[in-house]
Amino acid sequence: MKSIITISRELGSGGRTIGKLVAERKNIPYYDRELIDEAAKLSGVPSEYIEKSDQKITNSFLYNLAMGTSYGYGMLEEASGQPLPLTTQVFCAQQEIIRNYANAGSCVIVGRCADYILRDRNDVLRVFIYSDMEKRIEHSVKEYGMSETTARSEIARSDKERARHYSMFTDKDWGDRKNYDILLNSGTFGFENCVRIIYSLCEMN
Repeated sequence: MKSIITISRELGSGGRTIGKLVAERKNIPYYDRELIDEAAKLSGVPSEYIEKSDQKITNSFLYNLAMGTSYGYGMLEEASGQPLPLTTQVFCAQQEIIRNYANAGSCVIVGRCADYILRDRNDVLRVFIYSDMEKRIEHSVKEYGMSETTARSEIARSDKERARHYSMFTDKDWGDRKNYDILLNSGTFGFENCVRIIYSLCEMN
């Protein structure tokens, strides 16, 4: 039986909504924004900067942010004795938090490479939610109040940044079927059916 569900998703696919509905149906904790707040506390990097740069943090951005500043994870060093890049420090903080969530019990975790971080556990169901472009645009317009033009450009930007972030820290390809237990097209199945499928898979031995 799978007690931990990781949700990776394309922007506009409704993965976050699906994850919330699964957590509600199973009556288990749901973690998304909490990761940003706790990573901020652990790393010392302000949460607003983590949120703005989530999955698109560049070394130069964080270097400029951190000039003259000492962060909580500054003790982490490379083999050369140099401090780790802040990108890595933030990832290490999120990795520790995700493992703590999983160790605490059943939960749904959205994004942040949780599928990879928990890859060695046999109680994790790794889900990737995707959809066709027009459905993603439609959902983004409705959910985030974007114009269709803005939604299209944001989706393209998000796909590129999530793929780069995932590859940077996992050396694998974001969205590759080999990294997940199931890929669900929310545009084809609908959110409620995706929830039912995930719930049913979690109940299987």
